[in-house]
Amino acid sequence: MAENFAASVTGLSALAEPLRRRLYLYVVSQPEPVSRDQAAEAAGLARHTAKFHLDRLVDEGLLDTEFRRLSGRDGPGAGRPAKLYRRSALELAVSVPERRYDLAGEVLAQAVDEAVTDRIPVLEAVRRVAAETGRALGAAATGERGSRAPATGVAALAEVLDSCGFEPRVEGDRVTLANCPFHSLARKHTGLVCGMNLELVTGMLEGLGCSAVVAQLEPDPRRCCVTTSARAERLQPS
Repeated sequence: MAENFAASVTGLSALAEPLRRRLYLYVVSQPEPVSRDQAAEAAGLARHTAKFHLDRLVDEGLLDTEFRRLSGRDGPGAGRPAKLYRRSALELAVSVPERRYDLAGEVLAQAVDEAVTDRIPVLEAVRRVAAETGRALGAAATGERGSRAPATGVAALAEVLDSCGFEPRVEGDRVTLANCPFHSLARKHTGLVCGMNLELVTGMLEGLGCSAVVAQLEPDPRRCCVTTSARAERLQPS
């Protein structure tokens, strides 16, 4: 979460400078990529000033570039290709505490599709898709570690939960979640979102192979409704 937050803040801070923001808004408002001269004229800036700020926006990932001859001609005498600027595919969003309504939206949209296709209750579909999503997140986290020392058990779970904005607090074998990344939804649709969170975290545990840890609902208005703890060992008959 810290890396994503830092990247988003850095990108947004690039737009805090008024001239840079003016250039960015001009570029993204145009239907086609624009040249440095076009941007400079539209923003009322000297060409070298526009170049500095446009290239800074490129460095921060907010704009992309391409090279094209504006004359539309090729071959000798056609002139050098011009450097053109356009909006990048980068999406920036910063909220404190972190919110992940995109993740909730993906789960809920997929659940509606499955409910219609499979003719099952929507709540059942939400829980099924949440569990599948959690398993995929857990499995992906395991694979992404590569050559790094593998985290196991509670530590591995905490990494995945942190990447999703839950702000895990580890106390021995117990994990509480200081933040619900779907806070506004949870306030209005508590049962739906809490059930989704439970299945999401349970799926994460399965994807990580953390069979010794179990997720449960433990509502508390100060934090997320889900906690995890060590699975109680079944008593063996003597």
